[in-house]
Amino acid sequence: MKIGFIGLGNMGAPMAANLVKAGHAVTGFDTAAIEVEGAATAASAAEAAAGQDVVITMLPNGAILRSVAAEVIPAMQAGAVLLDCSTVDVESARAVAEDAVAAGLKALDAPVSGGIGGAQAGTLTFMVGGTEEAFSIAKPLFDIMGQKAVHCGPSGNGQAAKICNNMILGVTMIATCEAFALADKLGLDRQAMFDVVSTSSGYSWTMNAYCPAPGVGPQSPADNGYKPGFAAELMLKDLRLSQQAAEAADADTPMGAAAAALYATFVEEEDGKGRDFSAMLPRFETRHRG
Repeated sequence: MKIGFIGLGNMGAPMAANLVKAGHAVTGFDTAAIEVEGAATAASAAEAAAGQDVVITMLPNGAILRSVAAEVIPAMQAGAVLLDCSTVDVESARAVAEDAVAAGLKALDAPVSGGIGGAQAGTLTFMVGGTEEAFSIAKPLFDIMGQKAVHCGPSGNGQAAKICNNMILGVTMIATCEAFALADKLGLDRQAMFDVVSTSSGYSWTMNAYCPAPGVGPQSPADNGYKPGFAAELMLKDLRLSQQAAEAADADTPMGAAAAALYATFVEEEDGKGRDFSAMLPRFETRHRG
């Protein structure tokens, strides 16, 4: 396929590189003038989008997505697919999709899970909103960039799935870190705690696959000084998106709200920025009740 790729940051560049390696003709554009080996480089987002079968965007937020979409939609050829892999608010995703469809295009919102490592290895999971027709066109690209793509329903539902998943992830990580800190204060060895919980009803992905305690469980960012696999500020972004969506949908999410508030304090008032989201554990180790 002929592919335009807009947004060649930490996630976008390796995703585009994997498409190039698979033999697709990729034209990239990034405001930071980043280039991907084997891909053509455009001078603007509109130039990257012109004449392509699929235009992929990987952008920081909904406002930037709306701005880029306003530039690329008029440049795209009729019937092409606008495939947005950014994590943005549901409202922005649906507004961009509506504009694309009105212009005779197909649209998908397909945020990802798997982080920079998953982007490099081509093992991302895509949560996809849009029509079945558009999903079937993009499916071969999802198979190159990732290991799984789930069609979640109409436009916006990809973003909905992502923020619901990450609300669970944020809440669960906090609970896991709190439990380790409590175990420490009760004199319970961390390995013993892991051995019990990882095979009991407290089992979770944050405990079993991404344990926040160094030297316990499989390798995780905790074993690398909490260098980010998934940065705390990105978790905060997703938790805030979950609360924005909850407010718009009149959904009661007190645990999600509490997690958002805790990560806001961690990132904006403490030392969480630039650290993995599991670095909540050393935070709780030093804190006292009240």
